[in-house]
Amino acid sequence: MAFVIPTLSEGRIVLRPIRLRDARNLERSLLDNRSWLRQWEATSPYAPGAFDTRASIRSLLANARAGHGLPFVVEYDGRLAGQLNVSSVTYGSLSSATIGYWIAEEFAGRNITPTAVALATDYCFFQLGLHRMEICIRPENAPSLRVVEKLGFRYEGLRRRYIHINGDWRDHYCFGLVSEELQQGVLRRWMDGEAPEEAATVTAEDRAAAAIPLPVARRH
Repeated sequence: MAFVIPTLSEGRIVLRPIRLRDARNLERSLLDNRSWLRQWEATSPYAPGAFDTRASIRSLLANARAGHGLPFVVEYDGRLAGQLNVSSVTYGSLSSATIGYWIAEEFAGRNITPTAVALATDYCFFQLGLHRMEICIRPENAPSLRVVEKLGFRYEGLRRRYIHINGDWRDHYCFGLVSEELQQGVLRRWMDGEAPEEAATVTAEDRAAAAIPLPVARRH
C-alpha cells in the first residue's frame, strides 16, 4: 500500500513531503552542520562514510511507495530546517513505526523538533491507525532526550549496540507511546501542559549500564 505523504503544520513549523529537488539544499545543510550532526549520524558498517543525498531521497521515496515509511522535510518560516522520517511502518499484529530526525543547529531551541515529532505521531495514530510509535536515542544526546521528555514518551529500556552511528555500534535508550495512552493528540497534550515528562525518566540502572561499554568478543 503506497503512502500519500501529507503536509502537516503548526504555526511556523511545517512537515512536507521530501522531494528530489530538495537534494541540493539538504546536502548544503548537512555539510554546514557537519560538526553539529556527525556524532548522531546513522552510518553503515558495510559501506564508505560518504553520503549521496539524491540516492538517499530516492530510497526514502521508494520506501514510501512500498508503504513502509513517510519521509518529510521540516521547514521553519519557509526555510529548510531538517528532516523527519517515519520508518519501519508495520501493520497487522504489530501496527507500529519508528521516528528519526535531525535539525540544523541554527534552528535548535525553538521547539521545532518536538512539534514535528508530535505532528508526525498524531498523523500515524489518527490517520494511519497505528498502535505504537517508537523513538530510540543515544544516551549522550541530551537535546533529543529533552524532546521525548517534553512529549511524554515512555521510557522502555536500554538497547545495547543497537544502531550504527558515527562509525560504530551505539547503545540507545528506547521510548514509546501507544495510542490508548492518549485522550487527545500528542501535540495538543504537550501544548496544554499535560504531557507527563517523568514518563521519559531513564532508570538509574540503565544510566549506569550505558556508561560502561558492552564487552564484546574480538574477531580474529
